Amino acid sequence: MAGVGRANALALAGTLVFLGHGAASAPFDIAQGTQSPSLKTVLERAGAYIEQFEQQLSGIVAEEAYEQVVRRAAPTSVVLERRQLKSDLLLMQPTQGFRWVQFRDVFEVDGRPVRDREDRLASLFLAPSPSLFDRVSRIRRESARYNIGNIDRTMNIPVLPLGVLVRDEQSRFSFSIQARGKGSDGSVTRDLPDSPHFRVSTEVWVVGFRESQGPTMVRTPEGRDVFSRGRLWIEPSTGRVLMAEVTAGGSQVKGQITVSFQSEPLVGFLVPVEMRESYQRSRDTRVIEGVATYGKFRQFRVEVDEQIGPIR
Repeated sequence: MAGVGRANALALAGTLVFLGHGAASAPFDIAQGTQSPSLKTVLERAGAYIEQFEQQLSGIVAEEAYEQVVRRAAPTSVVLERRQLKSDLLLMQPTQGFRWVQFRDVFEVDGRPVRDREDRLASLFLAPSPSLFDRVSRIRRESARYNIGNIDRTMNIPVLPLGVLVRDEQSRFSFSIQARGKGSDGSVTRDLPDSPHFRVSTEVWVVGFRESQGPTMVRTPEGRDVFSRGRLWIEPSTGRVLMAEVTAGGSQVKGQITVSFQSEPLVGFLVPVEMRESYQRSRDTRVIEGVATYGKFRQFRVEVDEQIGPIR
């Protein structure tokens, strides 16, 4: 794959892990027309949009307010555990051509400040590391250290569903148009979370996808493929993704991420504003749910040691 890293999530002993992906930058030039475009054209536009989106987002940090709960499934629906996190969330590319990595820098847990924050940042970004893979693995572990529930996971990333539209990845998926219309059309907004963020007023296509070729975004503990599915709310004239959803499940655990993207004047492009998620093990009555909202977007740069060695 020329200039594009893989977007994978691994299921490891009940663990959902998102590995991220990178994309080469490219000019974003869409010819406007009056005739309704084909699905192929809309996907091409979306692929170009995702390349530009990732290039822009890599320099942005946002504040995340994130509530996680563990509850008994219906009919009782009793909350067993709850956690509230406040974090700075940034997406970075450790080196050219490597996968994108999300870093969730938690600075408050259930209203209490995190004491070791400065030492942790220094350790992650400044301390010597034998390999880039080592450093990335540590960042992912730190990003998930405050998650609750019986499922270890790092797929709670608002950009996760967009990996489907990376141009060199699209061939592994089958796509279909599920609905076309505006936000007032019930077929366009069917089964979305009950939140004001998950509404659209412009013309959108609801594009369903199914993973049809491996290696897949999700794998079993033994490395076997598990195919994912989901929906994308795409503005057909521009390829912009307004909402996205992905469901991934194996024999041990199932997870779903639903994300809304809206315009952010300070950064000049669409950004994630809310993420809804749920996870459940098979034959387990407990469900893990999370709601994260994003704000205070600003420019941010992380520089790491230039002597980081290759992945071993």
